[in-house]
Amino acid sequence: MEDWVYCLFLFCVVFCARILGFPGGEITPACDSMLPNHGNSVSQTTSAPYRISTSSTSFDPGNNITVTLQGIDNSNFKGFLLQARAVRGDGIVGTFQIIDPNTQGLLCNQVQNSSMSHTNRNSKQNVTAIWVAPSGTGNVQFRATVVQNLSVFWADVRSQTLVSSSSPVDSTSGREGCGTLKFCFSSPTGCNPDDPNCYFMSSESLGGDAFKFEMSGLSDGYIAIGFSDDTQMGNDDIYICGKNATGQIEVQRAFSTGRTSPNILSLGDVQSIMTSFNNGIISCSFITRNPISTQSKAASNLYFIFLAQGPSSAGQIQKHPRTPFITPQKVNISGYEAVGGTISTPSIIKAHGALMLIAWMTTGSIGMIFARYLKNAIRKTLLGKDIWFQIHLSLMVITVAETITAFVLAFVAAMGWASDAEAHAVIGCIVMILSFFQPMIAFFRPSPQSKRRFIFNWFHAVNALVIKVLAVAVIFLGLQMLDPSPSQWMVKTMGGFVGWEALVYIMLDGNAWLKKKEKYEDPHRKIKNEMVLFLIYTCGNLAFLIALLVGIGKS
Repeated sequence: MEDWVYCLFLFCVVFCARILGFPGGEITPACDSMLPNHGNSVSQTTSAPYRISTSSTSFDPGNNITVTLQGIDNSNFKGFLLQARAVRGDGIVGTFQIIDPNTQGLLCNQVQNSSMSHTNRNSKQNVTAIWVAPSGTGNVQFRATVVQNLSVFWADVRSQTLVSSSSPVDSTSGREGCGTLKFCFSSPTGCNPDDPNCYFMSSESLGGDAFKFEMSGLSDGYIAIGFSDDTQMGNDDIYICGKNATGQIEVQRAFSTGRTSPNILSLGDVQSIMTSFNNGIISCSFITRNPISTQSKAASNLYFIFLAQGPSSAGQIQKHPRTPFITPQKVNISGYEAVGGTISTPSIIKAHGALMLIAWMTTGSIGMIFARYLKNAIRKTLLGKDIWFQIHLSLMVITVAETITAFVLAFVAAMGWASDAEAHAVIGCIVMILSFFQPMIAFFRPSPQSKRRFIFNWFHAVNALVIKVLAVAVIFLGLQMLDPSPSQWMVKTMGGFVGWEALVYIMLDGNAWLKKKEKYEDPHRKIKNEMVLFLIYTCGNLAFLIALLVGIGKS
């Protein structure tokens, strides 16, 4: 009988301990998992109403750091388990000095007071202890499991990262460790972040969900890195390193919804921020535990990486003037790889630029020359119309068709009208409208014998000149966005074309003036001076055009 009663008593003690947990805080069996043994209860997935604060964000060996676990908005708790863990390796480090009667030290990993827990099940709003920093450890985070009642608890409550002064190898900087300890992305490939022509970012996994990000590059406003599921802007997580309203460099977190200014988010769990601005190079490094994915896509470590730079105004970032550098494929930001990147222009934008160049450098320009200078050089007819007119009409119809096609391609690429459209887009729309109405008005032109014909002639010529000037301006602005080279050689080549065209126009006007004054004209000459100049102009025109088309193709 006595044996039976003893067994029943022993069973009840064990069973109650399993069901009711450890109200006295003797939870050494939970040292590794940090999870309470409360039957089938699981950790809450909502944001914990508790936080861990520390008296310092860095430490030297032997330092005493005051650590406080407290409820947010008067939230109470009955039990807890608190540890200091290395960011790398996840091991328990350091020891606690017990100064609160509601707390006690625990023996974990054969080290007394390496963890801390409660001594009773009374409701508490905060507990405090002194953590003694050990030697030879790296960066540290405090982690806690907090029990509100028997069935409700939160695991993995974390403090900010405390940086160790005795562990320089805990994380790397610059190109150190690229491909062996961290992921790096740069343009040009393999460049040094100290080089003013180098745009650089790196991602280093520090254990758990912590990452150290670095970014740097030449900019007068900001550098930004984006994480995307594709190579198009929109639904992308972004970190921005840029000037604030006072000119100081700061880190911001944002989310891009498309071709508009990104939505600035709370910085969240970001620590150990370091920033600099030297010789025009902006650089930032920081450690974050924020999830990369925030809205439309599932969390993952595989992303296309965007690296962009641009201006800012009063702390607000502006549209980047050039296409961002983008990794050629999705990359693992927690892996060890060194990737080079170049600015890759989408094919649809390349087609848009090529059509505008052909339209207003070649077909449009040659069509205008036929109408202005070659009327008298070609006096034959075709289908009842002067050949010069037929050529002019055909070339200008082709020019308008090219312009319309390029216009549509630009809208398709931008997925509509962007709210922050700049001069290139606005002037391009004006060119499109004027180009559309030019042939429409020509269709209703009065006959050559009409007294009002001169009005049409003047309007047609002036409108053509306006379109030509605006189209050239749009091309210059477009080439500035497409040309990633420091020398901007495509813009300079376009400048050379404008000079070449102006020279030919001056020569053609001089030739026409001399003819008008009857200074010279050889009636027996089979090839007119205008045709010679036109052929020379066409050869130069095609040379400039081909150079720019090749540049766009390689952009």
